Amino acid sequence: MSSSNNNTIIGLATGAALGAVTALLFAPDTGKNTRKKIKAKVKDTKDDLAERANKISEEITSKFNSQKTEFSKEIDGLVEDMSLKADDVILTLEKKLEMMRKRNEKINAN
Repeated sequence: MSSSNNNTIIGLATGAALGAVTALLFAPDTGKNTRKKIKAKVKDTKDDLAERANKISEEITSKFNSQKTEFSKEIDGLVEDMSLKADDVILTLEKKLEMMRKRNEKINAN
């Protein structure tokens, strides 16, 4: 989830909470009941924000782990490719060395 989406969610939740508190303050009710309603609404909003924060955290962790796994697979593939190329280079060098030894033997034999 992007930072822009996070800010939008937080803004909407905050706006909803403020709207609810404002509505409660202007509703004809006793002070005690109004305070209870405000307290309940604040708790609900706090719980909602905590739940959303947990979901966002889980999504980020999941995406991080997914990317980490993908990166590890790519690294393993690159290491394997490099190993195969190194083996090819070693084999080519061994063949050239053997050819040079044979030439050297021919030169020394003459």
